[in-house]
This record gives sequence, structure tokens and C-alpha cells, in this order.
Amino acid sequence: MNDLAVAPHEHGVIRLFALNMRPEEAMFLREPGAADQVLGVAGLDMNQIDVFPVSDLEDLGLYGYLNEGCGVSADQLDRIALDAITGWVMVVRSAAFGGRAATLIPDRRLHLFGPFTEEATNWTGGPIATESAKPYSAPQTAPQDDKPRRIGSAFLALVLLLAIGGALWLIL
Repeated sequence: MNDLAVAPHEHGVIRLFALNMRPEEAMFLREPGAADQVLGVAGLDMNQIDVFPVSDLEDLGLYGYLNEGCGVSADQLDRIALDAITGWVMVVRSAAFGGRAATLIPDRRLHLFGPFTEEATNWTGGPIATESAKPYSAPQTAPQDDKPRRIGSAFLALVLLLAIGGALWLIL
């Protein structure tokens, strides 16, 4: 797999770029359209792109940011290599591409440190053993009588006839 190719409907991939530029240039990447220019892709969702100096992470560091903050498993991360990154970084999530396929053509000042995948939730589970989970275990209700209730209809017809008769008696 090419790390710079984004598959259509890609989900759960995080790309970490180390930025080799002045802080003013890196801060400019937070502006709308700036990340599009340096990555060579149009229409990125800026809400899914983080640009920040590594020093902002303080004791957490990039390892903690990716592991605890982004849900990347520890076996994908190299703590020593991540601790060696200084300056500014850009984190691009798959959602930034809006489900579209793309090929990144990063500016020469961006260094792709690596794509990482978020841990997916394991939705599998064993069979449910409780009595209430068994088929037809709910209490059975008595069947409803489907015969129409004519007493209500007859009463309504009588009231309407009286109202119409009373209105005609007043008119005449």
C-alpha cells in the first residue's frame, strides 16, 4: 500500500507529518485551504487536521497523543522515534478527505512519519445466556377481539342526528 494514496471511503487512518518549516509557516497551515496546498489535495476538512508544535503536548508527547488521544495501538508506535520529532507536526485523519480517493503530493517541507490505524471496536460477543434472551420468552398476551364496536358508532350517529335536527328546528 502506498502511504500517500488515500482509498475511497478510507476510515481510521491517521497520517503524521513532521513539518520542516518556520513556526509562522506552520501556523499558516491552520488557515482554510492552506493544508490543501501543501498536501496537493483540494477540499480537505480542516476539522480533521491538527497542526501544532510538539512542545504543546508537554509530558504527553507524540506517543501519548497518538496512543491515548487518537486510539493508535502501542504496537504501531516507536516511542524513541516519536520522541525525536521536534518542532511542528500535522496530523491528518481519514475523515479529512470526505470519503474520496486521493493521492497526496506533499510539499518538500513535509515529511510523512507514518500512517497509523486507530484501534477498531470489537463488536463480537458470545451468546446471551439469560432466560429473557430466548425466543418466545416474553409473556403472552390474550388475543384482541377484532369485532367492531358498534355501540360507539351508533351513539355518535344519534348525537349527529340530534344536532342536525336541532339546527333545522332553529332555522325553520
